[in-house]
Amino acid sequence: MSNGSPSPVSGFAAAWCIVIVWSFWLIVSRVANESGLTIYDLAAFRYGLASLIALPLCLYYKPWRTLSLFQIIVLSFILGPVYILIVFSGFLYAPAAHGGIFMNGVLPVISILFAIVLMRSLPSFRQVFGAVLILISAIALAWDASVSSEEGAWIGDLHFVIGAIFFSIYIILSERWNLGAMQIIFCGTIVNAVLYLPVWWLWLPSGLADAPIGPLLVQAVYQGFVPNLIGLLFIAHASRTIGNGNTSFILAAVPGGGAILGALILGENLNTISILALVTLTTGLLLSVRRHRR
Repeated sequence: MSNGSPSPVSGFAAAWCIVIVWSFWLIVSRVANESGLTIYDLAAFRYGLASLIALPLCLYYKPWRTLSLFQIIVLSFILGPVYILIVFSGFLYAPAAHGGIFMNGVLPVISILFAIVLMRSLPSFRQVFGAVLILISAIALAWDASVSSEEGAWIGDLHFVIGAIFFSIYIILSERWNLGAMQIIFCGTIVNAVLYLPVWWLWLPSGLADAPIGPLLVQAVYQGFVPNLIGLLFIAHASRTIGNGNTSFILAAVPGGGAILGALILGENLNTISILALVTLTTGLLLSVRRHRR
């Protein structure tokens, strides 16, 4: 991830890698409740374990030297405990499949709205049409996934939408501030670990002591290292290389990836409505992706 002019191919590859990473994250998070861990434990894994790798790197590269105090505060908050606890709380109310649908399915729509309001950039007809198809397919998937008929599922869905807003802002900042890998690791991991871990250890409920060793290790490794280190770096590289618009649209493929992995790994069934919705989502995705002009 150099500071030169990386090939757009690497940007598209990074965006599709994060689709795979997040699709598996849905599966891992789907079984998190069975481990006995609380959402506060998962957040502690996300910041605490990742900081073990991030700390020596940050001490060597000193990324805070190239960031203003304002940038550190904003970026740390956007990637901080408020964001991740909102997302994890969503899984307490809504089916896990809704996470990918509402966190990633609405990213293109939020990206277009932010582009209009903040950048005064009007989307093309193809982008609008693609976003409409993606939104329709996301709604269809959400309706089809609501077979559990949980009365509070809409609360979880609202949590996921708020999480999507947080992440859309992160994608935009990655491009506009031209954020590097160490800057993201420092704000997203080190700063939040310093702020969150003492609060978690002293006051927040934890199921760490009673969790079975197998599920505990799975959650610790995946929640601690994969999304917060590998995932954020891929997102930053993609947004700086192909733009936040293309990145957001590609991430809309996560609901489909999560549904396919759910069928293959967890044995979940994909009925006709789900298959049609996933085809529609993919069509909207292909229509919406455009070449990024640097």
